[in-house]
Amino acid sequence: MALLTQAPKGTQDVLPRDSYKWQYVEGLAMEIARLYGFQEMRVPTFEHTELFNRSVGDTTDVVQKEMYTFLDKGNRSITLRPEGTAGMARAAVQNGLLNEALPLKVSYLVSCFRYEKPQAGRLREFHQFGAEVYGSDSPACDAEVIAMVGEIFDTLGVRDLRLELNSIGCPECRARYHKALKEYFAAHMDELCDTCRERLEKNPMRILDCKSPVCHKIAKDAPKVLDYICEGCSAHFEGVKARLDALGMPYVVNPTIVRGLDYYTKTVFEFVTDQIGAQGTVCGGGRYDGLIAEIGGPKLPGIGFAMGIERLLKVMDACGAEFPEQPACAIYIGSIGEAASVKAFALVNELREEGFWAECDTMGRGVKAQMKYADKLGCRLSCILGDNELESGRANVKNMRTGETHEVAFDDLIDFVYDAQVAVLTESIRETEINP
Repeated sequence: MALLTQAPKGTQDVLPRDSYKWQYVEGLAMEIARLYGFQEMRVPTFEHTELFNRSVGDTTDVVQKEMYTFLDKGNRSITLRPEGTAGMARAAVQNGLLNEALPLKVSYLVSCFRYEKPQAGRLREFHQFGAEVYGSDSPACDAEVIAMVGEIFDTLGVRDLRLELNSIGCPECRARYHKALKEYFAAHMDELCDTCRERLEKNPMRILDCKSPVCHKIAKDAPKVLDYICEGCSAHFEGVKARLDALGMPYVVNPTIVRGLDYYTKTVFEFVTDQIGAQGTVCGGGRYDGLIAEIGGPKLPGIGFAMGIERLLKVMDACGAEFPEQPACAIYIGSIGEAASVKAFALVNELREEGFWAECDTMGRGVKAQMKYADKLGCRLSCILGDNELESGRANVKNMRTGETHEVAFDDLIDFVYDAQVAVLTESIRETEINP
């Protein structure tokens, strides 16, 4: 019988051989965020469409071309979230979190959805780790967020990343910059793509982010935003750089970074790699001091970032970053006959209650097939229970790596498995010290 259907285009299955890598990356990122004072927040997968129209910006590609939007049975316009920040901001306002002690720091792991052409490192359903800070307009907050991202990458062993910074100013100084951009791009109107012609009047900064080779070439000689930012925005940007300098954290000022969403103000940043082709931005973020007020909350500043998990894993593979060894079954307890099967089942349950991954036969296999299955699971230990073992209350436990066997009483099995796990961990630490 043919498969009924396949996964939708632009999505992917994460199989057991890879899911442990996801758990490692996500767990480490959340733990480092916790050390910086961030607490996890979870929000719905879909929101009312107007949230993204107002926060993300109706001139962005995300809103114009990429959102998964539909009418529900109540004739309400609903959108699968294209990014995490808007939903987090809405939740913070709606639940009164911004009335509590500030700054408010939240982190998240979310799936996002954008209808765009699938390509390497860019899917229609993708996953992000992100964090947001509400309430602080200090450049120290910007630098702290950037430093946290850098620590996550360093701890994961991601090498050869380039931190790129820019400031796109506040609404007041950006208005002057928009005027300069309009004058510049108007002289190239006939050369611009159709999308950028539309952007020229509404949001000329978006032309700087166009992927069209022709538009990209024209944008290289466009006015630079840093030449137009006001004194206050300039001082803020210098404050961010001074703190990164104090940390010894290298960066490059890239005046062409504008980020793809309209809510950004002042600091914008990206961590970029050259190891995975054109889609080289691994993490992006920045300040959005007007977002909370835009969606109906108090006038409070904010800053945040998001990193794509799929793209991060791709970069880790490209640079040879190490993952922990995939978890293996601690022990397989095989059996011959019904009475032995019952005892194996009971022993396995006791081991699981102590936190060990233990397995026994649930397929009715013969002894040889059971041991073959144990080998496929990568079990570290195994034993077979039969009438003799039930009578003596002891089993010969085999180390599947070395072939050594030890006679172990049923009552001592938990301690034996624990000691074996400690020995494996000790050996792993020793190898790390010898070959760091």
